[in-house]
Amino acid sequence: MKPLRKAVFPVAGFGTRFLPATKSVPKELLPVVDRPLIQYAVDEALAAGIEQMIFVTGRSKHAIEDYFDRAFEVESDLASKHKSDLIEALAGTRLEPGQAAFVRQQEMAGLGHAVWCARHLIGDEAFAVLLPDELLWNPASPCLKQMRETYDAKGGNVVSVLDVPEEHTHRYGIVAPGTVEGAVTEVKSLVEKPRPGTAPSRLAVVGRYILQPEVLSILDAKERGAGGEIQLTDAMAKLIGNQPFFAQTFDGVRYDCGDKLGFIQANIALALERPDMAGPLREWLGTI
Repeated sequence: MKPLRKAVFPVAGFGTRFLPATKSVPKELLPVVDRPLIQYAVDEALAAGIEQMIFVTGRSKHAIEDYFDRAFEVESDLASKHKSDLIEALAGTRLEPGQAAFVRQQEMAGLGHAVWCARHLIGDEAFAVLLPDELLWNPASPCLKQMRETYDAKGGNVVSVLDVPEEHTHRYGIVAPGTVEGAVTEVKSLVEKPRPGTAPSRLAVVGRYILQPEVLSILDAKERGAGGEIQLTDAMAKLIGNQPFFAQTFDGVRYDCGDKLGFIQANIALALERPDMAGPLREWLGTI
């Protein structure tokens, strides 16, 4: 079994659904309560034992690289004011030297293309992919950690799935299921955004993947799929039958933070879990 040490974060998108906020601020840095979306994804990767973070960025995303660097001026000012609690809050934003790598996606040609851009950094290793605008929330057992346990037990490829309503299946990559063993389902095939009424199940892939490096050779062909883009789902589908492939049903709550409503819901839900603001927030919500 190939070791799992690397994770890819595709963060090159324009974030057009959040304009004008994302005109100058990457959507991955929009905060849910007091941490940006990208921080939740990186914390999830670290909890799963990931050692190297690979960020696939675009021309306007240099702020993400700055975010994971040390803010010397800010930290010096906080230290002079003896604000050790705020310095501690910044600890998770500082990745170790060499722990973060950045590569440019020079055209927006789909998720498969974004992953392919990281091929030289991935090499011949298994790797994870995390889509930061999918906030998959279970702090006691983060999504990628759940998937890692399945990978360590079974090997192959693992995707995270959730059961979605039949009328929403056309929005996702959908699993055609085989044998079911608890939260783990054998994947017989994958269908990207099936037409209404044609989905093989309601198991939708939701933004977390553990993949074998052979998928990169498939992406090399740059075949276009749905929307005229290079689809990761299409490349993964070609691994099925040649490698073990599993779907891990996520035990937790999903917030689609690529959508304005989902983003607001995530802020409210996570704030309600915070002892320092849950009471006043509940009181205010009761007045509206």
